[in-house]
Amino acid sequence: MSNQGSENIKLYTHNIHSKTIVNIGSRLEMFLDDYLIENSSRGVNIRLHSPIKREIVLETNKPWEGPASAYYTVFKDGSIIRLYYRGFAISDTSENQVTCYAESTDGIHFNRPNIGLYEFKGSKNNNIIFMGYESHNFAPFLDINPNTKENERYKAIGARWPKINGQFECQLHAFKSPDGINWTRIRENPIRTKGAFDSLNVAFYDSSEQCYRLYSRNFDVEGYRIIQWSTSKDFINWSDPQPNRYPPGYPIEHLYTNATIPCPGAEHIYLSFPKRFVPERKKVIECSENGVSDAVFMSSRDGALWNRFAEGWIRPDLDKKDWTHRSNMPAWGIIQVDPNEFSFYISENYCWPTNRLRRMTIRRHGFSSMHADYNGGEFTTRPLTFNGKHLILNYSTSAVGFVKVEIQDQKGKPLPGYTLDDMLPLYGNELDSPVEWQTGSNIASLNGQIVRFRFFLKDADIYALRTGELKIQR
Repeated sequence: MSNQGSENIKLYTHNIHSKTIVNIGSRLEMFLDDYLIENSSRGVNIRLHSPIKREIVLETNKPWEGPASAYYTVFKDGSIIRLYYRGFAISDTSENQVTCYAESTDGIHFNRPNIGLYEFKGSKNNNIIFMGYESHNFAPFLDINPNTKENERYKAIGARWPKINGQFECQLHAFKSPDGINWTRIRENPIRTKGAFDSLNVAFYDSSEQCYRLYSRNFDVEGYRIIQWSTSKDFINWSDPQPNRYPPGYPIEHLYTNATIPCPGAEHIYLSFPKRFVPERKKVIECSENGVSDAVFMSSRDGALWNRFAEGWIRPDLDKKDWTHRSNMPAWGIIQVDPNEFSFYISENYCWPTNRLRRMTIRRHGFSSMHADYNGGEFTTRPLTFNGKHLILNYSTSAVGFVKVEIQDQKGKPLPGYTLDDMLPLYGNELDSPVEWQTGSNIASLNGQIVRFRFFLKDADIYALRTGELKIQR
């Protein structure tokens, strides 16, 4: 009964490094790739989960905003959720482009405070916090570096393209602010000139590696839009940019933006939500420009080598205005207001009068899962060590589905008291459920030992696991 016929299941090896022992400590591990998986049976695979479209949270209908508003960045700062975006834009190189600001306490209702800093058409009654060339893609973030100066707690990057010796030069500049509203240059010279930068370039402080990371736009030798990365200890001096790498066989496509960010609650994993651009297609005749776009999902464990699902993560909607060139662009930032879900945002109807920003949600740490169909199947992890009192799963099943877990030694022999026979089927839909055997859920006696986790599941998804204390993620 416990194996549900699993003795006859053929297992397929996933991970070429599966014999290497990995220490997961007590950190949360999502099933985004085959990093933890040594083998699996037919009927079990990694499944991508698309987010749910929610409310329209902002319509860019102010005179200083308009149809070309874009390049949103959002982050939580205490009890406030800060939102920045490009407003009025005559052209990409206009010095009259503006950066706008809105804020919220729930991630749904955003208001535009009357900032009163910059004049637009004779009035300072607006929410403009920056005006200039760099407003084309001005991208602020909250600097969580514990050593940052108080008057530089907010930082930003923005691009400009000055003419030097008759040629346009791509430049990326750095900015600082004590309050997220009043911005000044960190220095007059650019921090980067190697790149194209005509996109939403993003930067953040990486607490896992204790450095700043920058992800920016460039083109490869064949003219495809690509993502490149650099690191810095001081936000001024950066390593030479390197293009993102992907495993062999991945399609070469235009990745227009990147929206790269560490995952909340699993900051050792980087997530990226690029807008994928298909310039040769045209769906809506009345739109003057060619191209259609969707959003894809990628993840990385080092910020350089990326695992990417080839299928679209966010498809264009029924609205035909989302089937034009630069719609469906994910904002930079993941917000958690509800402990059960992540909120993030996507822009719609680009270059239409109905240009707007929409909230989307996804299960907390539920971007993808190990999924089994109705017939059931199993998978086994590579050898690992852990540090924690309980094995805690983020999972869901159907009414007839279930999950069972066995702990094995390094060679694959079941440990007494932790076999499939020792565990009653786990079923339901829970974000933090301890695995229990007949002897209970305490596995602290196995801390530091080399073990494997064997999972048998039917009509079920396992999104993430961790070992540690029972707690509510907030």
